[in-house]
Amino acid sequence: MLKKRLAESENIRGLQKDEIAEYERRRIATEAEYERRRVATEAEYERNRVQFKKENDALAAENQSLRLDIQRLMEDKGRIQSELDQATDYIITMEEKVYKSNKISLELLKQLKDAEVEIGSLQQYIIDLKQRIAVYIPMKDDAVDKKLAEYINNYPERSKLKIMFMRESDGVYQFGSKRVAVKVEK
Repeated sequence: MLKKRLAESENIRGLQKDEIAEYERRRIATEAEYERRRVATEAEYERNRVQFKKENDALAAENQSLRLDIQRLMEDKGRIQSELDQATDYIITMEEKVYKSNKISLELLKQLKDAEVEIGSLQQYIIDLKQRIAVYIPMKDDAVDKKLAEYINNYPERSKLKIMFMRESDGVYQFGSKRVAVKVEK
């Protein structure tokens, strides 16, 4: 029995050796697979790290460029805001001037209308005066001329008078194309 047990033990050892060899072979294969995957993963990691660094560097450069653009835009915004403030002040000044000009224009128009009304009334007054005013104005120190003016200015149909007396000297007048001598009696 001992032999049998020994044989069985040998058999078991043989089976165990085969199992151990199979286990060892699978372990080596698994380690090789793990190693291959580790190497592949490390290679992929390195590629991703390099790619990430490139993209990160590109983003950093773009970020710097954007910051410079923002800085320029802020400077432009400040300049434009300043120009807008100046333009607003100028527009306000111009609006005030336009307002004052409009106010002056309205006042001038009112004065013009008042002047037109006054001109109309003065024209009517002149027409009335022309009907009443003497047609002939005498020399102050000439008695003959005064009497002639009185006669002409009181003539009933003086609007029909077309020829006027023109004084040349004491008592001498031009009447139309004729020269006449006039004297006062009584």
